[in-house]
Amino acid sequence: MFNRLQYISQGSTIEEQLYNIHQALDHGCDWIQMRFKIPEKQNDRLKLAEAVKILCDEYLATFIINDDVNLAHEINADGVHLGLTDSSIVEARTILGALKIIGGTANTFEDISSHVSNGCDYIGLGPFRYTKTKEKLSPILGLEGYQIIQNKLQKEGIKIPVYAIGGIKLDDVEGIIGIGIHGIAVSGLITESESKTKLITQLNEKLYGHILI
Repeated sequence: MFNRLQYISQGSTIEEQLYNIHQALDHGCDWIQMRFKIPEKQNDRLKLAEAVKILCDEYLATFIINDDVNLAHEINADGVHLGLTDSSIVEARTILGALKIIGGTANTFEDISSHVSNGCDYIGLGPFRYTKTKEKLSPILGLEGYQIIQNKLQKEGIKIPVYAIGGIKLDDVEGIIGIGIHGIAVSGLITESESKTKLITQLNEKLYGHILI
């Protein structure tokens, strides 16, 4: 089963990225998506990815690279996450093989349906609300939008882990999980927290507690 909590990395330098990722791992997060999209620092991506791979192996954490299929293949990451305008899932599957994880960004039911038909393993659905992490946002969904899409997935018999993403706060988690969403992907919520162990513990309690009742 895919972990219900994903951390999407932040930082404008290798050092900032590594610090934030190490903090997330050290405080209990076991799924890392490395997102480092500063064009003038593309040469640093390989160095960063190699270092993060070592960290994730040490913590037995899942390591996904955002957007870069070739880099994921080169360092033998656990998989890749593709945006709506990135490489195709079919192409990524050809490069990475059948055993690697491929995630896809979605904003609509149609996006999800297309991803599933192309062999995607999980969906990052959003944004839940406005977030400053991404410059170009798709239409905001909110809890109502998630419920509508979830209803369509159930009606069509489409089963795939869906992660809510985009400006999610601790108080949002129970409502999101309550409508059948698999998990959440967060960035600033963890990066900016001054009590990461407490926060990640609370997130996991909410994410996993619902299915234990």
